[in-house]
Amino acid sequence: MNTMRAIGQDVLGGPEVLKEVRPERPRPRPNEVLVRVRAAGVNPTDWKHRANGGFLGEPPFVLGWDVSGVVEAVGIGVAAFRPGDEVFGMLSYPFGHGSHAEYVTAPARTFTHKPAGVDHVQAGALPLVSLTAWQALVERADLRPGQLRASVERTFPLAEAARAHELGERGRTTGKLVLVVD
Repeated sequence: MNTMRAIGQDVLGGPEVLKEVRPERPRPRPNEVLVRVRAAGVNPTDWKHRANGGFLGEPPFVLGWDVSGVVEAVGIGVAAFRPGDEVFGMLSYPFGHGSHAEYVTAPARTFTHKPAGVDHVQAGALPLVSLTAWQALVERADLRPGQLRASVERTFPLAEAARAHELGERGRTTGKLVLVVD
């Protein structure tokens, strides 16, 4: 079995329930992309699901919806991406979770090419907050191009996901928290 590192949980609770796990590395199915994760955002929905299960129910599970990384493989029917492409996106919410890991698969439509001028940390911070901002600012407040940028406060290695959850949950941040996978 080909495994990978991920941050998962077997029980609901505080940041202390997060631990490194070794699930099987996913394979892309038709119309899916396998991404080697370089950065994955930590959002309030992550710590809320960690604490009470939310839409996911009971663990075990690996959290994370925001992701930035490099295409490792593509499934049959994927024409927009090829191995080596840098991509970012938001896994289908709420059931497409799992970006707090070394690899993740998702439908190709989930991803877009990462702009060359945006690093993986910035790209990993953008998906959910950008969607929220787009809905609030563009659809409602007529935001103009170039006025939106992620404020990344701090990055954490994947193994320190519990620290990111604890910091974010306690409201001790002024910007985005991002997990970095080396």
